[in-house]
Amino acid sequence: MQLRLILGDQLNAAHSWYRERRDDVVYVLMETRSEAGYVRHHAQKVLALFAAMRGFADALQAAGHRVHYLRIGDAANRHDFAANLAWLAAHYGASSLACQQADERRVDALLAALPQQLGLPLQQVDSEHFYTTRDEAARLFGSKGWRMETFYRRMRQQHGVLLDAAGKPAGGQWNYDAANREPYRGEVALVPWPFAAHDLRALWQEIVEAGVQTLGEPQADALPWPLTRREARAWLADFIQQRLRHFGRYQDALVHGEVWLFHSGLSFALNTKMLSPHEVVQAAEAAWRSDPTLPLASVEGFIRQILGWREYVRGVYWARPDFGSVNALQHRRPLPRWFWDGDTGMACVAQAVRGSLQHAYAHHIQRLMVTGNIALLLGCDPDEVDAWYLGIYIDAFEWVEQPNTRGMSQWADGGFMASKPYVSGGAYLSRMGDHCAHCRYAVKQKTGPAACPFNSLYWHFLARHEAVLAANPRLAMPYASWRKMDEGARQALLAQAEAYLQDVDSL
Repeated sequence: MQLRLILGDQLNAAHSWYRERRDDVVYVLMETRSEAGYVRHHAQKVLALFAAMRGFADALQAAGHRVHYLRIGDAANRHDFAANLAWLAAHYGASSLACQQADERRVDALLAALPQQLGLPLQQVDSEHFYTTRDEAARLFGSKGWRMETFYRRMRQQHGVLLDAAGKPAGGQWNYDAANREPYRGEVALVPWPFAAHDLRALWQEIVEAGVQTLGEPQADALPWPLTRREARAWLADFIQQRLRHFGRYQDALVHGEVWLFHSGLSFALNTKMLSPHEVVQAAEAAWRSDPTLPLASVEGFIRQILGWREYVRGVYWARPDFGSVNALQHRRPLPRWFWDGDTGMACVAQAVRGSLQHAYAHHIQRLMVTGNIALLLGCDPDEVDAWYLGIYIDAFEWVEQPNTRGMSQWADGGFMASKPYVSGGAYLSRMGDHCAHCRYAVKQKTGPAACPFNSLYWHFLARHEAVLAANPRLAMPYASWRKMDEGARQALLAQAEAYLQDVDSL
């Protein structure tokens, strides 16, 4: 008898494991406090994972497979992988264990320790999900600079994606990012996301009774996220038909009072493997090839996120086991209290945080250029920023979240991933959105009690890190502007920033 462990982010119905029904195999899925509580997760994340796992187990059983499912409140649940597998192995008389490769180093280490702990051999197989192996990006780059564009073009060529008959990039360009940076001013109508309404109140009660500590709003009476492969495929089809056309043009837009815009909302389904990246990329390319009115820039921009960025980030994660501790700028400030309630006068930040707490979701520009930007300008400790992002978003798993946070958002890696820190003053936020019209601060003011905090904090950030950043060619223009200011203007900006930094909780 073999026990095969299925993790909560391994809900891949197409895995080769399930092609035959075997009486000598028992599939094991478990809800444990150790996994639900290693960081404080959003309530919707815990609900969605447990509900999706239960649905997946039911589907396996309906297909004739043997399944043992441990719920969070089961009396027999030891809430630990090894302890649960030990008694299950004894119960079933198992002679071996099997698992799919974990995506997180923490879980990978737990699985690697099982043979010694349980005295049983462990077979690890591929999860059959990603385009690349764990070490493929590392083998490509070696000691060279890790730039995503190089990796992305390699992926396009290797997998024949968006190429013409001669093997050249469709449309003559590899990257159309420059065409995908427009603000949204209501030019086209927004299309609602295909939300579900899962009644998970009974499951939520189980989670509460088990003592799992969460953050955010559970929405247990009508959880909106896809929980099955069928629902995930419906979300994909809806995105391709309804929003892909405008995704690229408005993917960086910030709109007051609007959460979803033209984004796909597929990352939870992808990161739990209910959808494969291959089918998502193929669906987008097929739509473009069958509809000449579909903008290539939008399709390429979307595919770049899946085939390029997602696979690249995974490569960084496995190549850099030190990423969980890097802090190149030596930032130590605790996260402000408004990261936990959204109660700040900065309208763009308030919406991003409150939306995250309410929906377990924010789009990538809110994450990078709003919450990430303000955390970096304030000098927040990347450990705290890392834990916040990992916990609050429904799609956040360490392999994808940590490089994005430590590398792109907080520049804690010193430039391994991004050639410059992603910081900005208020002008960028005003250009990309309309939050400023609803803000207690004035975006055009640099000093004074009503001055937008992003403005002075931006210059303060550059000034305090001048020794590290001044030689960066991508920052040559802002440093030149800083040096051209008269001394009084510079001191006024620094004094304004210092005043904000003295009482960040009141911003």
